[in-house]
Amino acid sequence: MTDLVLPSAVRQATTDLIEEHHRRDLLRSHGVEPRHRILLEGPPGSGKTTLAEAVATEIAVPLLTVRYEALIGSYLGETASRLDVLFSAVRIRPCVLFFDEFDAVAKERGDTHETGEIKRVVSSLLVQIDRLPSHVIVIAATNHAELLDRAVWRRMQIRLSLPKATREGKIELLRSWSARTGVEFGKSARSIADRLRDVSYAELEDFAEDVQRRQILDGFDADPGAVTERLLKIWANRAKPALDLDG
Repeated sequence: MTDLVLPSAVRQATTDLIEEHHRRDLLRSHGVEPRHRILLEGPPGSGKTTLAEAVATEIAVPLLTVRYEALIGSYLGETASRLDVLFSAVRIRPCVLFFDEFDAVAKERGDTHETGEIKRVVSSLLVQIDRLPSHVIVIAATNHAELLDRAVWRRMQIRLSLPKATREGKIELLRSWSARTGVEFGKSARSIADRLRDVSYAELEDFAEDVQRRQILDGFDADPGAVTERLLKIWANRAKPALDLDG
């Protein structure tokens, strides 16, 4: 957790959740269960998956990630059946059940463009989440919170927003990453953050790992500043995703 770049309110909320699960026996002695339904909202690369991984690590339980290609079926009733199998399997063991792109299966049921089958899937999903014991921590992540069914918001006990990467956050991440790995950039974290001003936290970690790889291949007697400069120039010319002209 200490290596993550998080807003203070998000860090505190996550720390509280972890404490609840470490001290769940105390809570239960008072007839109270630890919270276990969390919604993470934020743009791509803001750290939602990394935060889910950190929660699983801190509580010492496996992280189980839902793969939609294995969940969404093309036939009537197939997706709901697969949901039944999934939830029956996970409820018997402590774990973090991570749904990325949660809006793909939990869309607003009032959306007139959605089919009756999708609406039934949403209803089934929400019922299944309600029935999970507290030792199964559900973390649902979305880039499009506005698409989620309103009932999802009511069911989630903790709702956290992870913002777009900031300059200060990038500086903190670079310094933390360097301290953790022992890899020196040969340039200040501020200058790197300024030159990579449009990247997300996830992309910034990719850049740092690129530097590490190149230093290993070039030999650690190579000038780290020269290695970093070389990669900064490559990253400045990276292909960018096409603009979404429809929206």
